[in-house]
Amino acid sequence: MMSAHAATVSVSNYPLFLLSQAVTEGAPSANQLLQAGEVGHHGSISPGDIKAIQESTFVVWFGESLENNLASSLNNAPNAISLFAFNAFNRHPLRDVKGKPIANTLDPHIWLDPENAKAITRALAVIHSHANPQYKSLYQANAKKFAQRMDRTVQTMQQGSQKTYPYWAYHDAYQYIEASLGLQMIGSLSADHHLSPKASQLRWLNEQRPAKQMCLVAQSDPAKGLLAKLQPVNTTVQAEDMSGSKTFVDGWYNMAQQIRSCIS
Repeated sequence: MMSAHAATVSVSNYPLFLLSQAVTEGAPSANQLLQAGEVGHHGSISPGDIKAIQESTFVVWFGESLENNLASSLNNAPNAISLFAFNAFNRHPLRDVKGKPIANTLDPHIWLDPENAKAITRALAVIHSHANPQYKSLYQANAKKFAQRMDRTVQTMQQGSQKTYPYWAYHDAYQYIEASLGLQMIGSLSADHHLSPKASQLRWLNEQRPAKQMCLVAQSDPAKGLLAKLQPVNTTVQAEDMSGSKTFVDGWYNMAQQIRSCIS
């Protein structure tokens, strides 16, 4: 029997909401602040969101380097928990358009690493348990079930595959999924998916291409004129926040499969 008086936990963006949903299955859901497609780089939050933040027992977010539109409301909020503030998770620096690491930076898309996804669900199980201790055993069982399902999905993608798969990204957002799939980013078109690539960068990518037919992974459909300058090229459109998916594991698996089939 679900409690009508469950304390409210709010989470920031869609991937975090999907991970929270895996933990709270069978109990009241968390409140989602940002809509699918709004990872947190852009846009603003509504007065209703600010009210929800104030009324939540806990508000879980990644942190300012990803969700700068939440920073003014959450940086000093007593009920806010930033995952980036934990000394945890596999972390990588941002890379420039030629794939070189940028010192003293954090690539914020940490949820795409399956080990990080499992660690985030374990953290969420603890946070939800503090808010609603009556569901503690359910949250813990769900986090364990999620880890098992994630592991099986990764194993499915890795079966019989030892090769490295080179690809291009429009904007470098997929670094955390690379190790699981044997991917190697050769370079990206732009430092921001809202910015058009420079002609010099397109020339550099063509000069460096390790395979005649390349795969370009992008957040939205690239312009046909742009693709003409990179031919022969396959494209796959992948939202890094899995906004087209109903569950995290399905979203991760679909992204993995589609990127792999674009390359191979």
